[in-house]
Amino acid sequence: MFSGIVETAAEVVGLQEEGTNLHITMTCPFTNELKIDQSVAHNGVCLTVVDIDGDKYTVTAIKETLEKSNLGKLKIGSKVNLERSMMMNGRLDGHIVQGHVDQTAECVSVKEEEGSWFFTFKYSVAPEMKEKGYITVEKGSVTVNGVSLTVVDSKEDQFSVAIIPYTYEFTNFHQIEVGSTINIEFDIIGKYISKMIPR
Repeated sequence: MFSGIVETAAEVVGLQEEGTNLHITMTCPFTNELKIDQSVAHNGVCLTVVDIDGDKYTVTAIKETLEKSNLGKLKIGSKVNLERSMMMNGRLDGHIVQGHVDQTAECVSVKEEEGSWFFTFKYSVAPEMKEKGYITVEKGSVTVNGVSLTVVDSKEDQFSVAIIPYTYEFTNFHQIEVGSTINIEFDIIGKYISKMIPR
């Protein structure tokens, strides 16, 4: 369980394919605090630490994860948003995030407005997924690359988010441009509500 409050952006220093799996090696400020088998959200994807070597650690993404997320597009030097699992005795500063990415979206617009940025993302909509709550709502929550954000200008197949300077610099939002692929996790509460509505 996560909150969507990114702790840092790790740098990818190694990529190794093994069959249909991808081993991703990164370095981050708290590598020395990680443990083997620990769950960490990477651009919103919950992955398990499988190896630690000095200031570097490795996680493995399987085929399904690579198909549903942007992790397969990583390159050496890419920045990856990180969040360790939520401590149950702490404040929930973002919203309830599972670390299970639903799908990817494409950045179709980036606008700077008086020090902040508005990003617009477009995603494919399948009727059966919409019925299951894979949607955004105005002023609702959405997770983009693991960052808990408030939806602005919600439409059927796209939405926008406003990014303050701190988030822009501290996460990998400063690397997102028109055409970039990002990960989306829709709000779990909306999914539960949709499940309870009789069809």
